[in-house]
Amino acid sequence: MAGYLELSDAEQVEALRPVALEAADRFGLEVAGLQPVIHAYNTTFAVDTVAGRRYALRVGTNSSSTAAHVLAQQEWQRAIAAGTDVVVAEPLTTTGGGWFAEVASPAIGRPLLVTAASWLDGPDVGVDLSPEVAHALGRTMALLHRQAETWELPAGGEMPTFDTPLFGDDDLLADTPGLTTERREVLDRAREETGRAFARLHQDGAGVRALHADLHGDNVKWHRGRLAVFDFDDCGLGLPVLDLAVSTFYLRGGDPAAEQAMRAGYAQVAPLPDVDPAWFEAVVAARQLLLNNALLSSSTAELRAEAADYLVVGTDRLRRWLTTGTFRREVCG
Repeated sequence: MAGYLELSDAEQVEALRPVALEAADRFGLEVAGLQPVIHAYNTTFAVDTVAGRRYALRVGTNSSSTAAHVLAQQEWQRAIAAGTDVVVAEPLTTTGGGWFAEVASPAIGRPLLVTAASWLDGPDVGVDLSPEVAHALGRTMALLHRQAETWELPAGGEMPTFDTPLFGDDDLLADTPGLTTERREVLDRAREETGRAFARLHQDGAGVRALHADLHGDNVKWHRGRLAVFDFDDCGLGLPVLDLAVSTFYLRGGDPAAEQAMRAGYAQVAPLPDVDPAWFEAVVAARQLLLNNALLSSSTAELRAEAADYLVVGTDRLRRWLTTGTFRREVCG
């Protein structure tokens, strides 16, 4: 792993190419072309087959998902496709009938879990959601929540429970070097306030269900007037308000009409979560803590390089939330 961490993004992708090729073979895909699509938290390749079809092959580069987690993720996607009109990628099984291939990675020094799925057409939506797309996102979110209300984990499947701001991850923020005393105080207070909100929301244990937990513009596509959802690697058990807060986090730097449209789309399908506005803002702010913490543990070259600067941005945003009671993504001094 030490050598892998010293590679550039392009070199890391090439080091993972043999893993993707071996996994493709285990999924029964006869590869004509293999192109990297994204190398960030995890690494996705587009596989073009000799038969003329395209698939998405996802290498769990930084993923903390276990085999039991992947089983649940894939089974949930299959249930969503069968029981709702939400567009998701169709998970593939290996030639042996498994939901993933476990492939040794000499570069990283451990086996990696790799999944495959049908290719979703259309571009990723990206950062700026139009009101039309945001409305569709809200509606899709509510449909997922309604489906998950009665869906049960499959035999052998597991999902983590998201009842704390860092989703159970190791807290790397406490020992981050180079922060001023003032910024450490901001982080400490933010962890305390967001932790209190999560505890209050989860105190009765009601309403917990499967959540995507990462519904933002880089995990959805827009094609011919329809929204498609992918990247279920971060899904887990939590309250519907968490999904709403996560999506809100990414909309808080743009046109307020997008957030309003997302809420309107959700309300077309189900009542919006009834949560104290202050608690909701705390859950939105918790996303900032989670992202900063995740970057500190990343093995991806570009993300590692951004971690220190993004922590400064994060503490500025959190300070503003603690001062005003509303989380915004604009950087402030």
